[in-house]
Amino acid sequence: MKVTPTTQSRVRSVAVSGSTLDALGLRSTIEAFSSALADHREAINNLNVYPVPDGDTGTNMSLTLRSVCDELADADADMASVCRAVAHGSLMGARGNSGVIMSQILRGFSGVVSDAVEIDGRVFADALVAASEGAYGAVGNPVEGTILTVVRESSEAAQAAADDGADLVAVLDAARTEGTASLARTPTLLKVLADAGVVDAGGSGFLLFLDAALSVTDGRPIPEPDVQAPPTFDRERDDGGDHEPSIADLRYEVMFLLDAPDDTIAGFKAAWSEVGDSIVVVGGDGIFNCHIHCDDIGAAIECGIDVGRPHNIRVTDLLEELEAQREEDWVAAEIGADGPNGDPVPTAVVAVAVGDGIVSILKSMGVHAVVAGGQSMNPSTADLVAAVESVPASEVVVLPNNKNIIPVAEQVDAQTGRIVRVVPTRTIAEGIASLMAYDPQTTAETNAANMTETASGVVAGEVTQAVRESTSEAGPIAEGDWLGIRREGICAVQPTMAEAAIELLDAMLDRDHELLTIIAGEDADDDSTAQIESWLAEHHSDVDVEVHEGGQPLYPYYFGLE
Repeated sequence: MKVTPTTQSRVRSVAVSGSTLDALGLRSTIEAFSSALADHREAINNLNVYPVPDGDTGTNMSLTLRSVCDELADADADMASVCRAVAHGSLMGARGNSGVIMSQILRGFSGVVSDAVEIDGRVFADALVAASEGAYGAVGNPVEGTILTVVRESSEAAQAAADDGADLVAVLDAARTEGTASLARTPTLLKVLADAGVVDAGGSGFLLFLDAALSVTDGRPIPEPDVQAPPTFDRERDDGGDHEPSIADLRYEVMFLLDAPDDTIAGFKAAWSEVGDSIVVVGGDGIFNCHIHCDDIGAAIECGIDVGRPHNIRVTDLLEELEAQREEDWVAAEIGADGPNGDPVPTAVVAVAVGDGIVSILKSMGVHAVVAGGQSMNPSTADLVAAVESVPASEVVVLPNNKNIIPVAEQVDAQTGRIVRVVPTRTIAEGIASLMAYDPQTTAETNAANMTETASGVVAGEVTQAVRESTSEAGPIAEGDWLGIRREGICAVQPTMAEAAIELLDAMLDRDHELLTIIAGEDADDDSTAQIESWLAEHHSDVDVEVHEGGQPLYPYYFGLE
């Protein structure tokens, strides 16, 4: 979030000489924190040191705060109402390990300030101490060198400043200064950070909360994101080498909301400690958000059933995602762009795609070579031939993933000594679905038949922006309108990408569909994705939804229904 003159005027209206925050000021702080997390999402994600612990820290924290802001939209203007919205929104919307811990930080903080008319330096310091204590209490095995350390040391500095009579801005300054130093020390406390040469991602995200408070109380600009490349890993250490056990050694991440009496939670956490690690349980008054890494999904859920009712259960296979990431990293590092693509197989797959996330998904599903291309950038026959001849197989299946590329792909067989068959996929969603039927040990002919049948069962759609005025069956189109497009043509014309996506999905979905895959492009934003997910939860709660970061240009959303 950049502080504009308009923002500055609002800041002055909610802060009293920089010495206190009222309810509107707290609301503005949370909203500024949410905006900052959205802006810094990629920078924080790139600090992740475990290849796939819980998905991406920046994304999970940003989505958690987006849920808080949604709750705030309906809250009354008094401090108690704002704090209830912060506590409930963060509990219900927490995503991943980092999001759950952040929810407990916000719940601890709001629990202290809810009774205050205004937040001065003393109240803020006490609230930060409660936030730290709540975060430590929520984690089964607290690890120093993480967000926990940064919050605790920031709170200690804030408390010391308040004890000396400092006002709110001075307390915030003390907390931010010590928090910065604490974050810089995290690699000295956690070896995996030192090995990767980064600081803790969650701690980095937490400091934006203090930045947001300083922006609201003192008009300071929130720091710009510093987007660096993700950390690299030593192959031998990651490949079963001599390293300390981590949460990445457990296969599944299990999360659910748990309706249970408060007095049963201690026993529940103790039972979970026998099942897995990275345990975080937050909440109260009969509803808890629960997170664990484990190898036995059933045992994790049964522990919840023993004390109450688990619901909104989400399971992620961390090993599957981890192996996909390792494969991508090792191929890039050891084989290079001009070398062979993977181990020899009877039949390989070549796909056309663009977007780092989409490429990663395709390779994780067995694709050996990806040719850059798609809408507005169709590869040549020569490009496809070169890719086919680079893979370690005598037979190859090609996925064009675009209707304009199918005719080009069909020319490849005559231009190479390999046996080449084309699965006529018209969209990325169809291409990804077709890979569920891919068998590298059988022939290209058999693979093409099976993969074509699987792809034909996918209902695909996409969202893009109009580059010129036009007309359609959905109505007149102005330059800049957002369009929802399915196989039959344009079915939605809307002023925002979220509205276009929702109208498109409304036209696509019916009772026969069980799974919706959403692939978010480089222009997609957390707010739009959250609106889409909220609409789906309200109108199609029986449909399972998977969201992937595709990174594709021009099309912020690809949809695939099965």
